[in-house]
Amino acid sequence: MIKMTTQWLHIRTVIVGMVLLIIPLKSERLCADETSDSSRPVLRVLTYNIHHGEGTDGKFDYDRLVKTIRQLNPDVIALQEVDKSTRRAKGVDQAAMLAKRLKMHHVFGNALHYSGGQYGEAILSRFPIQSAKTHALPYRFGNEPRIALAAHIIPDNGLPKFELVATLLCHQEEVTRLDQVKRLNSLFYSSGSTPVILTGDFNALPESAPMQLLLKQNWKDAVAPQSRIDYILLRKSDPWVLIKTTVVDEPIVSDHDPVLSVLTWAPR
Repeated sequence: MIKMTTQWLHIRTVIVGMVLLIIPLKSERLCADETSDSSRPVLRVLTYNIHHGEGTDGKFDYDRLVKTIRQLNPDVIALQEVDKSTRRAKGVDQAAMLAKRLKMHHVFGNALHYSGGQYGEAILSRFPIQSAKTHALPYRFGNEPRIALAAHIIPDNGLPKFELVATLLCHQEEVTRLDQVKRLNSLFYSSGSTPVILTGDFNALPESAPMQLLLKQNWKDAVAPQSRIDYILLRKSDPWVLIKTTVVDEPIVSDHDPVLSVLTWAPR
């Protein structure tokens, strides 16, 4: 009898371990000192580098990509590494396709022509998009061109009109990233009274010179202390209140994890 009980305990331990390996983990930061009034409207902001739709298993599986995004229930989405009508993606306009399946508005910004199509950033929104503009960022010879896609979004839930910016910075040289964050600062930090949310894949750790230039002066990191290279940055002058940030451990759909911040607006 003792022998059978021991075997059963061993089997149960193995099964539990296997289940834990299968279930995707979520890392979540709650801001207990910044509690949200339930009567205030919230904004769910997602940034996600989708690796041109290709998973780490080499598959273009848009069903699982849509499922991953839908489960997070974002209001606005900043996507990086988006293909539009490339041979690599078999002609799929990825931003338009995802927007249709998620029932959202969308805009696309082209960073470079590639594989018979375009490659860049996209913004999706369940709120109307009033206007959008693609800003070229500085880069050096031998680097890929980079952009910042900015969209003016008009919420219908009581939040103010705001500007959402999606960007992907140079992965090759820090000196180029420094030039690019300086340009981002000049474009968006002093862009007037309209609130700005700056998001994307910065290809830079929080302690790096490019991120320190942003964070010490004008921006606060909604993802910290979980930040790696994907960020949601808020202007220090804008009265956003962070409710929580979730980084989803999703190792297959893309080579990046989706990052979601939930915000509310609390004017002083």
